[in-house]
Amino acid sequence: MTLQELHEAASAGMVDGLEVVSLEGGFYIVQVRRANSLKLLCDESGQVLHLRSTTQARTLLAGLWPLPCELIQHCVHDEMGATRETSVQPLRIPLSLEPSS
Repeated sequence: MTLQELHEAASAGMVDGLEVVSLEGGFYIVQVRRANSLKLLCDESGQVLHLRSTTQARTLLAGLWPLPCELIQHCVHDEMGATRETSVQPLRIPLSLEPSS
């Protein structure tokens, strides 16, 4: 899903929320929650957008406020070792897209 498609879907009420996912290496990607699916935010050529900071994510998504947005941080230990008997849910922190005054 491109940024333009995201804006159109959000305007039509077809977006339930956004997830800014922290990846190893200091990158972030944006997942768009719709009904029963997640779509990745991509550029015009179809490549997944890799953002360098939550500030860059806020700037990119600024026009989509008041959609709910969460920062998702997975447990690196579980991703690397996967030795736990039960999985640990990722940390979910509300991320405000509200314009600052």
